[in-house]
Amino acid sequence: MKSDQSNPHRIFRTTRPDVCSADRHRTERDVTSWSSERLRKLLLGVQVQGSEGVCQVTDVSKLDGEASINNRKGKLIFFYEWQLRANWLGTTSSGVKYRGTVEVSNLSDENDEDDLDITVSLCKDQPDTPLLQLMKKNGTKEVRKVLGEYVKQLKSEFSQGMILPTANGPQAPPPPKKTQIQTSKMQIQTTKTQTSSAHSQMGIRIPTCNFSLTETFLTSADELYRTFINQEFVQVFTRSAAVVDGRRGGRFQLLDGSVSGEFTNLVPDQKIEMRWRFRTWPSEHYASVSLQLEEQGGETELKMECVGVPSGEEDSTREGWKRFYFQAIKQTFGY
Repeated sequence: MKSDQSNPHRIFRTTRPDVCSADRHRTERDVTSWSSERLRKLLLGVQVQGSEGVCQVTDVSKLDGEASINNRKGKLIFFYEWQLRANWLGTTSSGVKYRGTVEVSNLSDENDEDDLDITVSLCKDQPDTPLLQLMKKNGTKEVRKVLGEYVKQLKSEFSQGMILPTANGPQAPPPPKKTQIQTSKMQIQTTKTQTSSAHSQMGIRIPTCNFSLTETFLTSADELYRTFINQEFVQVFTRSAAVVDGRRGGRFQLLDGSVSGEFTNLVPDQKIEMRWRFRTWPSEHYASVSLQLEEQGGETELKMECVGVPSGEEDSTREGWKRFYFQAIKQTFGY
């Protein structure tokens, strides 16, 4: 499940998305601030060296544009459009310094990395220097490379649950760690219980307990239904890679394998039933989870029944579902 929200490097935005379309099949999220900071950081890392000397980007003087991510009928669509100018400083092998600029006018989702228009020039008061050719040849390649890296990070980090900018600025999530998942997220005992008890339909026969939850989401039933069974959606709100086969009999595995199971019954937009387990539970033991969806005007009521939780794990499992499924979905998609 998602890590503790008190961790400043792994905290979700707690407000509604910047833009929520009236179309119930579409949710839009603004990622302009995150993009601006990431582009600056990547560009400031550009440096090239040759027999002529060394050139490096020293600051970004212009960064105009926007970026957003649209969730449309179960598909993530990335929009971005930027115009930028950066200043570079060149130093010859003898120590003479020259200044220039590099401009990009068409960084957008409509252009591939190789199609970017990148212009490198010297400042008007600077005499000609071989460093200009160094920047035009090698510097342009590096700028093109880091802009391609921005696009790659935008798509890969958000599809794995990229953290959006907070009040203190954008924060990038560290890779999920097994120890965080096993200890912080669910506070479940990490020592795996082994037993030779006979198997039942729910797994091995151990003392179990049940619980139920009711939650209201500000979205339609079909949107909420897809959020639970669509792999891209699951990766976004769990902020980690996932495998989700959203059909009856389909398997799922989340959070580095900490959560796994199988969909046993799916009634589109109405009900999701599954066999569900946490990794540290006794071997082969699954709980039975039922999610009943009922649309009520502009919102959907979800009723959850969880049967067969190992005794002693009821509180942590209940809190895990509330915090790392329900609250994560609300905070990520604005539901």
